Amino acid sequence: MNQASISSDQEQLILVNEQDEDIGSLSKLECHLGAGVLHRAFSIFIFNSAAEVLLQKRSAQKHLWPLYWSNACCSHPRPGEDAEVSAQRRLEQELGIRTPLSFLYKFIYQAQYQGAGSENELCWVWAGEAEAEAIIVNTNEIAEWRFFSIQDLDIALSETPEKFTPWMKLEWQQIRENYHHQLPAGA
Repeated sequence: MNQASISSDQEQLILVNEQDEDIGSLSKLECHLGAGVLHRAFSIFIFNSAAEVLLQKRSAQKHLWPLYWSNACCSHPRPGEDAEVSAQRRLEQELGIRTPLSFLYKFIYQAQYQGAGSENELCWVWAGEAEAEAIIVNTNEIAEWRFFSIQDLDIALSETPEKFTPWMKLEWQQIRENYHHQLPAGA
């Protein structure tokens, strides 16, 4: 198991306006305080050959939404870093995999987590494919992981939505309604 630290509160995130134009940078910690400051982010959905979707339970060490189920990987590009390059970098750091990614869409959301802070992100959403035997998780980032059938995920989101991160719920709804045709075969 990979246990390298890959993130810090002091790393710089890309501040953006609503048109996704770079307007500066700020530390990760400062971006997530209070209502949050709008910054660029990404989310990746990974499917296997059985058309199941990979979810991770976020590490207990996370400041926001610890031990909540979320999509395979989500993070932030670094200043000057291409969006797809950053998504590939983090996918390898968190799950030990490299796979071609398809860009689906981007959107803005804001969500408050108790009194700990907020996400305020312009998020790029990607999809790719990988099999379970290729996955080597970073235990600093991921407490648990597994593949869900699409039907089982839809049921879980309907019956226990409080167990999932807010961005994952928004993204999955959009994927199911508008982007299913861009997913790997069978998904």
